[in-house]
Amino acid sequence: MDAIQNLEYGEIRIAEDVIATIAGLAAIEVKGVAGMSGGLVDGIADILGKKNLSKGVKVTVNDKGGFVDLNLIAEYGTKIPDIAWEIQDKVKRSIETMTNLNVVEVNIHIQGVHFPKEVVEEEKKTQTSK
Repeated sequence: MDAIQNLEYGEIRIAEDVIATIAGLAAIEVKGVAGMSGGLVDGIADILGKKNLSKGVKVTVNDKGGFVDLNLIAEYGTKIPDIAWEIQDKVKRSIETMTNLNVVEVNIHIQGVHFPKEVVEEEKKTQTSK
């Protein structure tokens, strides 16, 4: 269901995909977010690029307002609760500012952790020296 606003001269319909893209853009701007996740496939989270921002987002709109679920990859070393709260706030504010839709929930699903190249290389060295 699209977000619909009835105005004096007609109505405005905002597609859920548009709301999902706004949510995805707001989420990846938060420091500590490595990217969006398309979900778990065989136990491995795939990081999606900027072209697929809405793929890691599910938006539901009903008469109560908007409900957003975000599937994300966190950067290694970040405090996940801290970035989750920041994402929730930023996504809610962005959607409400741009669309005037009341956002009821922003649910964060951390699908994986992105390790910097240095951490991965160090782990390989440690494993080969054993």
